[in-house]
This record gives sequence, C-alpha cells and structure tokens, in this order.
Amino acid sequence: MPLSAGDKLGPYEIVALIGAGGMGEVYRARDPRLKRDVAIKVSAAQFSERFEREAQAIAALNHPNICQIYDVGPNYLVMEYIDGDPLTGPLRLEQGLQYAVQIASALEVAHQKNIVHRDLKLGNILLTGTAVKVLDFGLAKVSEAKRPAGATQNGRPQSGSAQTGSAQTMSLTEAGTILGTAAYMSPEQAKGEDIDARSDIFSFGVVLYEMLSGRQPFAANSFVETISATLRDEPAVLDAPANVSAIVTRCLRKSPVDRFQTISEVRAALERAIATPGEKTPSIAVLPFANMGGDQDNEYFSDGLAEEIINFLAQIPGLKVTARTSAFAFKGKTEDIRKIAETLGVAVVLEGSVRRSGSRLRVTAQLINARDGYHLWSQRYDRQMADLFDLQDEIAQAIASALHVKLSGAPAPYKPSLPVYEALLKARYYYGTFRPDLLPQAKECFDQAIALDPKFTLAHCEHGNYFWGMALAGALPANQALPRIRTIAEKALELDASLSDAHAMSGMVAACLEYDWKEAERRFRLALSRDPVTSNVRLYYSLYLLLVGRPAEAVQQTERGLHEDPLNLLLQNNRAAYLSAAGRDAEAAEALREVLELNPTLVLSQLALAGLHASRGEFDQAMALCRRAYTAAPLPSAIGWLAGLLQRGGDTPAAEELLGKLQPSDAFGVPRALSVYHWILAEFDAQAEWLEKAIDQHDPYGLIYLRIWYGRELRSTPHWARLMRKLNLPES
Repeated sequence: MPLSAGDKLGPYEIVALIGAGGMGEVYRARDPRLKRDVAIKVSAAQFSERFEREAQAIAALNHPNICQIYDVGPNYLVMEYIDGDPLTGPLRLEQGLQYAVQIASALEVAHQKNIVHRDLKLGNILLTGTAVKVLDFGLAKVSEAKRPAGATQNGRPQSGSAQTGSAQTMSLTEAGTILGTAAYMSPEQAKGEDIDARSDIFSFGVVLYEMLSGRQPFAANSFVETISATLRDEPAVLDAPANVSAIVTRCLRKSPVDRFQTISEVRAALERAIATPGEKTPSIAVLPFANMGGDQDNEYFSDGLAEEIINFLAQIPGLKVTARTSAFAFKGKTEDIRKIAETLGVAVVLEGSVRRSGSRLRVTAQLINARDGYHLWSQRYDRQMADLFDLQDEIAQAIASALHVKLSGAPAPYKPSLPVYEALLKARYYYGTFRPDLLPQAKECFDQAIALDPKFTLAHCEHGNYFWGMALAGALPANQALPRIRTIAEKALELDASLSDAHAMSGMVAACLEYDWKEAERRFRLALSRDPVTSNVRLYYSLYLLLVGRPAEAVQQTERGLHEDPLNLLLQNNRAAYLSAAGRDAEAAEALREVLELNPTLVLSQLALAGLHASRGEFDQAMALCRRAYTAAPLPSAIGWLAGLLQRGGDTPAAEELLGKLQPSDAFGVPRALSVYHWILAEFDAQAEWLEKAIDQHDPYGLIYLRIWYGRELRSTPHWARLMRKLNLPES
C-alpha cells in the first residue's frame, strides 16, 4: 500500500511521495536520529541477502557526483536526499560537456568497483546548482573483478566478443529479463545478453546525445520500435563540433568492441574536447540536378554538373561533402529535403535544375537548411556553354560563401576542352547505369576523352575505376582487367605523381596481380596521404587489408568511407564481408540484410549472405538466396554455390547439369566456383586444389573467399601454409 505523510518505515518518518516507477515508489522521509532528510525507495517485494550484499558494495561508492546509499531495509533502500531537478537538454555545448565529465567521473568510480549501472538516463541524473548527481543504482550489477573482453589491461581493444562472468544483479526479476529503459539500452542489453561496463558507455552516449540535441537518438513510438531502432539504426547526425560528434558516435557503436573500452577513455576524450573546442563542421549534400529540357540525351549533362560541384566542394578544407554515390541515390525521388539530410547526415542540401537548348544554358540552384526547410540562398544563371566551367566555379563559390567556409588555396583543377569534358560526362553517366547494353558506350566515351586530351588525368583515373568495376561485376576477367588498370595508373602518375586514385589502383594491381604486398602497402600509404580520401581509395585499401589478414582495420576503413558516402552499397557490402572475416558473423548477416533491403537484386550481397547461412548449416536459406543470384546473373560463382547446395540436398542431376556449365575448367572464375562447390560439400582437399588454381588466375574473389568464413576450415590443414606461400603471405 502507498505510504502517507507521517507513516513510519523503520526509524524513518515519511514526509511526501516524490515519484513512482517500475521498481517501486520513492519518498522523501526524515531520519530523526541524524535530523536529516533522506530519500527512500520502497519495493513491493522483500530483498534477498544477495541484494543486501550488493547494496553494501554500492554504498561503498564515495563520489561527489553519485547519490549515496545510507541504509537498507527488508524492502527499501535509504539514499541521500537531493534537492534538484532532472537533467534535460538541449544544453549549451560548454555546459553539456562539463556535466558529461562529471557523469563519466561518477561511472568511472563505479566501474573500478566492478559495478555496472544498467539504467543510466537523464531521468536518473539530477542537477543541483552547477553539479550533477547520478541516481538509482537499483538495476546495478556487481560483476566479477575482470576487465571487459576485447580490452587489455591498458584498455586497448582486442578481438573477441563481450562476455562477463557469474554476474550478480540487484534486480528482483528472473534471469534473462530485459532490464533498464528502452531508449537508453545498449544493443546487448536490449537482446538480454550478458553485459559489462561498455553497456554503460553506450547509455552514456545516448545521454550525451540527448543533452546536446534535446532529442533521443533511438526513441520511437513503442518499446518494440525503440529496441528495433537501437539494434538497427544509426542516429541522425549530431549538430556539434567534429571532435564531440566523434566521441558520441564511438560511444554509440552497436558492438561493444567498437566503443571506447573504458569510461576513463571517454572522460579523457571529453576533457580534450573541452580544452580544444572546435567549430561545428559544415556539411552539404549536392543532389542530382533535374533535367528540364525534356531531352533524355541531356541527362548526362545535368548529372555531370552536380557531380562537378561535388568535386569542387570536396576540395574545401573543413567542409563535409556527401559523396556522389549517396547523393545520387535520391535521383528521381520526391523525398522531403529534411529526410534526405537526416539520411545523409548533413545540415544543408543543394538542389537545382538544368535546361539546355543548343549552346544556351539555364541553371537554377537552391541551398536549403535541412533543419527548417528554408532557403539559405538561391540563384538563376543564364549562360553560354562556353562559360560552363566558370559557372561551376561561381555556384561553388556562392555555396562556400553561404556556408561561411574558405575556399582552398590549392591550384585550380585542370579544365579540358568542352568536347573532352562532355565525353567524360557521358562515360560517367553510362557507367553509372551499370546496364550491360550501355557499358560498351561508357568505354567508348572514356577512350574518346583520353584520345582527345591525353593529359586529362581525371579521365585516366575514372577509366581505371571502370575496369575494376567491370571485374567486380564479372563482366571482364580480373586477370585481363588488372594489367589494363596498371597501364592506366602508370600513365596517370606520369602526368601527376600525387594522384590518390592512381596510387590506390597501383596498390590494387600490386596486391592482386603481383602478390607484392610491400609495394601495395607503399602505394596505399601514398594514396591515403592526400585529403580528401575518396570512396574508391577506401574500397581498394580495405580490400588490401582483408587480403593481408587485417579485417578489423578493413572494417574501420569502410566505416570511414560510409561516413562520407552512407548509401554506397559496395562499401556496405564489403563492410559486411570484413565483419565476417573478423568473426562477427551476426553483425555481418544483419549488415547484408540491410543492403538487400536497399537493393534486393545485388548478387554480391546475396551470395555473401548465402555463405554465412551455409557456414552455420542453414542450407535452405542459402539455397533461396543462391537461386535468386543465379537467376539474376548466372556467373560462375552463382553456379558453384547453387550446384553445391543442390548436390548436398541430394539433387545430383540438377547439380551435374549446372556443373556442366563450368567449362572449360581453366576459364577465369571456374576454379573459384568449383572451390565453392567442394567447400559446401566439406571436401576440403578438393576445395584447396581449386583455390590454388584460382590464385594462379589472380582471381580477387578467390582471395576474398579465402579470408572469410569460406577459408576457416583450411586453417587447420596443411593446405593453408601452401596457399599462403603461393600468395607470398606469412602463414599466420
């Protein structure tokens, strides 16, 4: 029964009800012995001896930012009474960071005593003057005195999943129950898994996000939707300095091993951010310009104008510019500008239109504030085609002025003649469709641009990327594409020895064609030394990292690429593969499902997800995905997958019919396909034999498969050392 003013609870006299929640009621009371007010939390159930022991451990916490526990009764806790108000946001940056350091310091003391809060939220933090008090360790957990898995003694991350020992809980609920507040739970807490101090670090990230923005990053309309958002979604970009946003982002990583490993690290990062305040990083997405002329043949031109503005803005230091791949994902769609900005993580959006008639151009452009949807700037330009390059510069300079950013002092980029430029725009357009019927036209236009102007380095680089894309899609054997890429990269570097993309292409050739890993590393270091680093450079470098056995670093590179290019499906697909190579199969499967939600026909992701299912013995799911992949693109890999699954399921005639398509056996991609076939059947000797042939073919997919789930069984066989020797790699 609820208590009333004047009631006695042990020696304490109830003064008033403060509040009620899922764990019981909280009262203000008077301790007549010490003549002080206290707060009493009353539970409907009797506390256990275990609870009392853990209450004693929490009572031992002595910190100015922690609410003190004074006493424990048969069904109540007696705590310090704090005359204050719950912390709310949004707060001024300086004030929010000061409070955040206090909260982190309080958690630091608790974690040193192996106590995890488990219900950290703004409602459990009271503001008293200029200080905060962390309340309500009622869900706290006292764990074994062991550091979190994934951290060494100095707190640096290692590989491995988060595990805890025989943890005790101060809750009165049964084991396996989800405890805490949905909007603040870590993903592992939401899934009812064992947790450690890194779960509090996630909740701290939610608290900091809410303090600075005034909104919760994952809150939705219901408990289930909130939990789903926590497990699946990334929060909207935080309007804060880059160093502060980076702290919040790292705290909110889905996997514990990707977060700060100790709250001490978080506190230190916050103190550095306070000592070196930064400005909010301006950010922009340039959407594809609408073609208003009615002539579809001019579509390439309106796309090209937007792309050139992206390239110009990307050179401005301190300006975050969404990459083309992600910005162009909204082409032809009528999404609300604010929703687009939230998806891309930018503050402003540029949209426009182009009308071309003969040699005349009319271009309109509008810069829109994503927060309120209002125009920051708009302009109409009537120009001759001959003035196109000046027009691009004029628009970009107007945007820079509106965003209050300074233009780079770097030399102006090389400007080709208009016929050369138009040939490049057409090549980009045809290649971007990735339609088989238009790819030959893309190559013709690349060749035309280079023939008209052999010194146009940008055309050389994009020509090399075209050949790599063709190899990835299976439209050209990699052992034919790689030599062409090498020739193109060498020519580009003759013209400009600093070209990042050309160095990255040379690194990819050294890795996949020559198996010269030292030269590949040297080339990639040169590519990464220039700013900004393009999505293509990160794609190439992350693949190199996978091939040399550094999957965790490969994941980091793709995540950095996705920060600038969040809708790049190839980056997303590769990140999933690298997660699997790092032993994080559950995250990899979820990432692949997200990719397929965006593009259900992506064969690379279908086969990768099929491989994950097959590695776990889930052959029906793998079969469904392989059938879809084979129907969409009956390439050797899809044939090998499907034939293996059919054979394993007992349908030998269908499997043999498919295997008949893998002829001749030395055709490019066939050894890789046959190695997959034998892996599915657990015939590892034959798998290794065909893998050797794939290595001889310089088949990058064979190497990729070898480094993820597909090569795990081979590590414990003599085949592994032989395969590594063929690749010029150490066995380890």
